[in-house]
Amino acid sequence: MRFLATALALCLCLPAAADPTGTFRQAHELGFGALSNLDPMSNGRVLQVTEKTMNRLVRPGADGTPQPVLATDWQPNEDGTEWTFTLREGVRFHDGTDFDAADVVYSLNRIIAPDNDSSARATIQMIHRIEAVGPYEVRMYLDGPFADLPLQLMDFRMRIIPDGSGDTIAQTGIGTGPFIVERFDPDGITILRANSDYFEGPPGVAAIEVIAIPDAQARLQALLGGQIDMERGITPQLGKVLEASDRYAVQQVPTGNWIGMAFRTDVPPYDDARIRRALRLAVDRDEMLKLVLGGRGIVACDTPVAPNDQYRADIACPQDIAQARALLTDAGYPDGIDVTVHVSALDSSWPTMAVVYQQQAAAAGIRVRIKKESTDGYWSQVWMQKDAVTTRWNERPADQALNEAFSSGAKWNETYYKDAVFDQLMTDARSELDFDQRRALYEAAQIRLWENAGTLIPYHVTQLVGLSARVANLDNVKNDAVRWHLIRVIPDS
Repeated sequence: MRFLATALALCLCLPAAADPTGTFRQAHELGFGALSNLDPMSNGRVLQVTEKTMNRLVRPGADGTPQPVLATDWQPNEDGTEWTFTLREGVRFHDGTDFDAADVVYSLNRIIAPDNDSSARATIQMIHRIEAVGPYEVRMYLDGPFADLPLQLMDFRMRIIPDGSGDTIAQTGIGTGPFIVERFDPDGITILRANSDYFEGPPGVAAIEVIAIPDAQARLQALLGGQIDMERGITPQLGKVLEASDRYAVQQVPTGNWIGMAFRTDVPPYDDARIRRALRLAVDRDEMLKLVLGGRGIVACDTPVAPNDQYRADIACPQDIAQARALLTDAGYPDGIDVTVHVSALDSSWPTMAVVYQQQAAAAGIRVRIKKESTDGYWSQVWMQKDAVTTRWNERPADQALNEAFSSGAKWNETYYKDAVFDQLMTDARSELDFDQRRALYEAAQIRLWENAGTLIPYHVTQLVGLSARVANLDNVKNDAVRWHLIRVIPDS
């Protein structure tokens, strides 16, 4: 039986530092509009705030493996049906209360409760009971064997909040993190101040401002104008401009983040698997990656699993115009097909990707109309509402990425994909304790998606992070693994 190694006994405490100074500024895109809030399990959570004010039991390290935060150690029982987590002592929430096992039980029970309708529920739905077995120890009972539970708990929504705070957390944002919410204004400027008692060491900056800027181009202009200090996901063209200036720096971060198009499988014509496959076979993914991101990324054959994930399937997906045309003919469209893809400027690469797709798909008789949508409220009013949309996802472990986006009952199943074969493969993989057999099942599930899913995933992104030269000590890792208490800025004059 092969399990993830128990967390190393790492001390997260850092040497005492000078008092924090300066203000770090970044943007958030207001993608959920009026639904924006600070509840980490909510669809409308403002991640740029919750990631700095709340901690998880474990977080991804630079290599993607679980690292201790509020949990210091974790062990499964012999058959992988129970997991016991030892918790860190001496940690306090922003309201002064002590962190203990009751907070973990409460936080995770909120996520798995069916009546809370949390999108994160699918990630840990294998947990059927959580109990405190000591002041600083919790045990999770699963509905079957599962070897990879710590990977699931790295999810960005698995933040621990104070016991009983569910009715107020959406506005207070109270957690154990390095920054404390001083003012929450999702439409304007949210202000965070340093938590001087943070258990990993005092933050390096006195305050963080999170500014609402919905449009991607406006965010880039804000970086150039000195209004914000960081923008993740800048375009290759702007990256070259920033690299040529001593006023900025650029980080290149290989990720499992992906950008693509989602076609709803529950409405015609996309309810026909032949059409869905034709829509994806028409794409020259290498050329699309080159034209959209300057080649900075790794081609994906419609799998959401990250390139460096232990369960990533090796699939070939060359453009095949002849096969795409044959599939359309067989589905009753010998003269081609008309599709409308809804796009916004929320992500700077979406419009370019849509244009490239329009040009490539035309050779297969796929006539693409691009409809521009507003950035404000895109996630609540367009995504999962229209028949064909642009989409993006942050990196997740394989099981989570596959289940959350494609399992029949998943809340964020954006294409409304329902496939009994895929669901069974995922069920079998979760309960398989032998690593090699488990990997074969996850690979088979990805091949199944390549054969008939409704999501075009052309590539995984090498993210370009634009920084003001006044910023130092920002981890060169994916957003979800950044240790925010370490950043420094040159104080404002």
